[in-house]
Amino acid sequence: MSLSSFVQNQYELWLNDDAIDQATKEELTAIQGNYKEIEDRFYRDLEFGTGGLRGVIGAGTNRLNVYTVGRATQGLAQYVLSSGAAEPSAVIAYDSRHQSPEFALETALVLAGNGIKAYVFESLRPTPELSFAVRHLKATAGVVITASHNPPEYNGYKVYGRDGGQLVPDQAEKVIAEIQQITSFAAVKKLGRQEAESKGHLQWIGEELDEAFIQAVASVSQNPSLVQQMSSDFRIVYTPLHGAGNLSVRSALAAIGFEQVYVVPEQELPDANFSTVKSPNPEERDAFHLAIEAAKSYQADIVIGTDPDCDRMGAVVKDAGGEYFVLTGNQSGAIMVDYLLSSYKEKGKLPASGVVIKTIVTSEMGAVIAKHYGVETLDTLTGFKYIGEKMTQFDASGDHQFLFGYEESYGYLAGTYARDKDAVVASTLICEAAAYYKSKGKTLYEVLQELYERHGYFLESLESRTMKGKEGVEKIRSIMDDWRGNPPTDINGVGVVKSEDFSTGLYGLPQENVLKFTLQDDSWFCLRPSGTEPKIKVYFAVRGTSSEGASAVLSALVQTVMARVDA
Repeated sequence: MSLSSFVQNQYELWLNDDAIDQATKEELTAIQGNYKEIEDRFYRDLEFGTGGLRGVIGAGTNRLNVYTVGRATQGLAQYVLSSGAAEPSAVIAYDSRHQSPEFALETALVLAGNGIKAYVFESLRPTPELSFAVRHLKATAGVVITASHNPPEYNGYKVYGRDGGQLVPDQAEKVIAEIQQITSFAAVKKLGRQEAESKGHLQWIGEELDEAFIQAVASVSQNPSLVQQMSSDFRIVYTPLHGAGNLSVRSALAAIGFEQVYVVPEQELPDANFSTVKSPNPEERDAFHLAIEAAKSYQADIVIGTDPDCDRMGAVVKDAGGEYFVLTGNQSGAIMVDYLLSSYKEKGKLPASGVVIKTIVTSEMGAVIAKHYGVETLDTLTGFKYIGEKMTQFDASGDHQFLFGYEESYGYLAGTYARDKDAVVASTLICEAAAYYKSKGKTLYEVLQELYERHGYFLESLESRTMKGKEGVEKIRSIMDDWRGNPPTDINGVGVVKSEDFSTGLYGLPQENVLKFTLQDDSWFCLRPSGTEPKIKVYFAVRGTSSEGASAVLSALVQTVMARVDA
């Protein structure tokens, strides 16, 4: 194998650039002759998507390092300065991943070098607190250094607008255009830390923001007096999965009255290697192994877990046989929708203009529940940035009142203090719901079964295929091209009644590479390349009149569709 002239040129530019430090050059020298590794590091610039950057940490244009972070920040700075803000500023937060503090400081010093005041959290904080802080401090932008629940070798760089929401495509495109103008690292403006601090361009923030954030989360509580009555008889096991949620989740639970909270000791402290789990992802049962073992001995009513940057929450409850059952994101979302709306209705506070927002790959169960309470549901594209965008539009128009937003991938938000999914408020809300129903003699599992009986058995599944590197990108593209060019007319003898290609800007939504097929029996499946990981995701959903019937239909649907994907 030989390198293309482009890749060879990029590799040599890094080796010879005076702006690049010696340690980075030694890392690159060590891979000389490893053509596949050099190509993967240099065949493209690390893509700045609608959420920002995410990639493997290391030297190269297709890696996350202080140079790619600095270049992205220079582009962001130019975008911020073009907004015309009188006193431009940005808030920066980071999680427990490798080099997160270093990347956060690099971001701050480049912003400072461009005359933009950088507020930086003094230690790791949850992503939703960053969203809150942008709004609270009336900043022009925000950045959080995180790769969510990706493997330990990854890190990322998410950008937020002045409303506290992640950048949506039209905003991201403007930042990308600015970044593309930066062809040399020498063009990145940067102050030293001491100079930035002395000029007031770098300010460290901490407890005062924490207190305001926890108060905002606690204000969402529907039944704080009941929580306090139940506090001695309700037990919670919590795992932060070595991430940023530990202090915030515990503080929020305490703020609304929960006292019996046991934190899994092996996973309590930050650990960039996430050494006790295969993946620090509350979507996966394996991540709860230690927490479930602790719950058995502690006799916990509920187990909750949050991912490294604490924007996703997973919950585990006891089933009919007393075994611990991991709720899916769709199930937790449906339970919280029902709990919130029933609480509002009981108090006579259910607004006529209230709305629930979910994504197009999220179960319809929450929408059916909302309709039961006379509440409208809106669909957005995948990604909480679109839910946040809707909330900002509601602020401007006043025609809707946001009640709850969620997506099947364990992201939820209640309250309008932030514009991103928040595992802190989700933790308090799901625990409060569990305590409320315990006071009525029910478990959350029993509540879920009642919802199925009332609204239909909604079952969902998610399959994904990881395809790394340049070859993987091409393979994912070919899969999407195959389904787009040859859409199915039926699946297992059930006719396809609707084929939706969201790359065409359907329903006035932004263009996105997503295909969704709806069948005659109301089941559906959706193909979507991940925007943050090297994988293609396939979502499935069915609705039946019984658990057994729905399971059978779902199993057959998954088998048939994935056979074609894998072929």
